[in-house]
Amino acid sequence: MQKAAAKGLLLLLGLFFCAPVLFLLSGSVLSRYELQESLRPLMADTEKLITWRFFPVYPTFSHYGRILFQTPQFFIVFWNSMKIAVCILLGQLLIAVPAAWAFAVYPFRFRRILFTLYIVLMLMPFQVTMLSSYLVLDGLEMMDTHKAIILPAVFSTYPVFLIYRGFCNLPRGLMEAARIDGAGEWTIFVKLGLPLASGGILSAMVLGFLEYWSLIEQPLAFLEDQTLWPLSLYLPEISLEQAGYSFVASVITLIPAVFVFLSGREYLEQGIVASALKE
Repeated sequence: MQKAAAKGLLLLLGLFFCAPVLFLLSGSVLSRYELQESLRPLMADTEKLITWRFFPVYPTFSHYGRILFQTPQFFIVFWNSMKIAVCILLGQLLIAVPAAWAFAVYPFRFRRILFTLYIVLMLMPFQVTMLSSYLVLDGLEMMDTHKAIILPAVFSTYPVFLIYRGFCNLPRGLMEAARIDGAGEWTIFVKLGLPLASGGILSAMVLGFLEYWSLIEQPLAFLEDQTLWPLSLYLPEISLEQAGYSFVASVITLIPAVFVFLSGREYLEQGIVASALKE
């Protein structure tokens, strides 16, 4: 009886958390007339509550056709989002992975102090570093370019922290045995470190994609040219009169994030568990 009640409670909670997604999916296939009838109180700015049908009477895919075949600017901002996210993740692979390896494997001087500084920087929100970042990027003449978004994120400390925990779990005896057998540091890093800590690396990449796919504050602060805007800034530009297109754009924006999350869910769980372990 208790198990059935617990399962029922979890099912209700699951439906509650899935309600926004169901709301988007149903809104994307509602006809323009049904959307206007449902959102009329919101558009008229009255005190009446909106009504909503999760199962449309006359479902239509015309909004999808309009977005996919008659709105070229949508593909521009979609490509901007993909370009920013992929370039950041590739840059983090080149910077964060070797940095995490150095922190985890080599006992150099002031290692703990420097790593503590990394954690402090990780805890700082963008609002704290926005002005200094703006001055540096302006001095480098990178303002109003995608480099202004990509470069600071490449040197983010958060992936270093996640990947570092994965490297800390590597057996030291195995690395010492490899050194005794004549393996160089680069060979140990490539043949032992990367395969054994792949869970932490992939979890950092999954979390990074979910974050950088939906960036809002950084593009607003550093990008003036709207042709450079990512998809996360395109959605607020859709007016209420185009509510159907807004729902469709939101659904399409959600698809890559859901795909990446489902593909890397196992590695994400491994990375979270590894980051929770004490050194």
